[in-house]
Amino acid sequence: MSKSTKHILYITVLLLAVNFIGHKIHYRWDMTKDKRYSISKPTVNLLKTLNKDVHISVYLSGNLPFDFEKLSKETSYFLEELATKNNRISFTMVNPKGKEETLAQQGLNPSRLTIQEDGKISESSIFPYAIVRSGKKRTLINLLKSSYFENQESQIENAIQNLEFAFADGIQSVTANKKQKIAILKGNGELQDIYQYDWLRTLGKNYHLAPFTLDSISDHPQTTLQKLKEYDLIIISKPTEAFTEKEKFTLDQYTMSGGKSIWLLDMVHTPKDSLMQNGKLLAYQRDLNLTDYLFNYGIRIQKHLVRDLYATNITLATGKVGNNTQFDQFLWDYYPLIKSNNKHVISKNIGEIKLEFVSSIDTLNSALKKTPLLETSNLTKILKVPNFVDLASIGETKDMETYSEGSKILGVLIEGNFDSAYKNRIKPYKTKFTPSVKNNKMIVIADGDISSNDIAKGQPLALGLDKWNQQFYNNKQFLMNAVNYLLNDNGLIQLRTKKVIIDKINKPKAFEEKLKWQWINLLLPTAILGVFGLINFYVRKRKYL
Repeated sequence: MSKSTKHILYITVLLLAVNFIGHKIHYRWDMTKDKRYSISKPTVNLLKTLNKDVHISVYLSGNLPFDFEKLSKETSYFLEELATKNNRISFTMVNPKGKEETLAQQGLNPSRLTIQEDGKISESSIFPYAIVRSGKKRTLINLLKSSYFENQESQIENAIQNLEFAFADGIQSVTANKKQKIAILKGNGELQDIYQYDWLRTLGKNYHLAPFTLDSISDHPQTTLQKLKEYDLIIISKPTEAFTEKEKFTLDQYTMSGGKSIWLLDMVHTPKDSLMQNGKLLAYQRDLNLTDYLFNYGIRIQKHLVRDLYATNITLATGKVGNNTQFDQFLWDYYPLIKSNNKHVISKNIGEIKLEFVSSIDTLNSALKKTPLLETSNLTKILKVPNFVDLASIGETKDMETYSEGSKILGVLIEGNFDSAYKNRIKPYKTKFTPSVKNNKMIVIADGDISSNDIAKGQPLALGLDKWNQQFYNNKQFLMNAVNYLLNDNGLIQLRTKKVIIDKINKPKAFEEKLKWQWINLLLPTAILGVFGLINFYVRKRKYL
């Protein structure tokens, strides 16, 4: 066998060996400064325990605008990394062209955008969604959170930063077995289930949900308390009837046993039916007998209404055309539009949240840590109650100088070592008393309607969807983040703190210099090849001539 033949054989064997090893062993080096392509520990732990096949369909493919092309590529890179960590995960980038009607029927409503590229303006429909499937279970991921406050580029940046949490949460949603238990409190005039159907339905995918009434406390308080302690979290949505001392003591001892709670409270009665029928309503204080209870945890909900110039619209009938009622929308400063802040993972980068007839929360000095989750803009004013809320105020000229109350806290997270509100008080009934608990959590929001979905033709709509203008608000994402943080069984919520630095392009400059760079990309490689060709020709000429 000649020497050249041996060399060819050795090279062939080496290439086959490298190809075989590369096929069996996958390893990547993330050289980015912000480690954007590295999987965080909570996600790695989730993938290690994954024992079900998961397929992800991403509807960001085809002829996309520049910003969405960037989101599509980042999504593809991230899912490739997930697939290398666990071969049970597969994904497909789907071009939605020709499938628009089918996707809309599945709840994938397109984002209609005005695109300006190369000095031209055009309209485009984008489907920024992904569907995660495992067996018969599926969940929809909205990759792009709409925002009044942010431009498209900022929204894309937030979407890229949220990719890991969105997909990790989606994978867990379709593969996890239900473990923790949530009690939906009843018996004090709370919201009916149909008005928070969408949120409860979503919670029910990952947690055991059950209604829990406090009616039996009067006769069997100890038994009621023991049964309540079986739950990891209780949700109290817009109670309208005062809590008795026995009920408050039961809730207090539940908290002292380590139980988590979310309070969604309206301290001012605002009957919206009266507003629509009569054009005005009388707002007055609602006594829930919770002032001392909440004061013990270092907060006080003021019994007034906050008016905010950064607000959403109210839809009103303005006349008739034939037999059809005409509706118009008007800015309504009693419906604050809350921009998510980055002070905490619960409210980070989730878009706007719609609230209705809210009160402000004062945080008092105490050893407990209190983190604002929902805050108004700085342009607010206060309506003291009792007072009339009149639709005629819509037509009034808004004098910005009167909106001078500053930013108000509307929702707060309380964490730390809790002391019982009954520590130095007479107990309403005899039971084994627990005076304190370490490292507990509670969330209080001064709006009972934050979890309320619209009703259309007797059917509940998605939470956050305005049935009049089809605008979507991110109330459900905020509430789901709140539940995940309080229960936090696997730490996925911490993925929301991941920071990705996105390199931004100067679009006007890129358009201005487009032709120059096209010529450079065309001529420079050709010139380099020409230079090497001349050098090669010169070397061969000297060698052989």
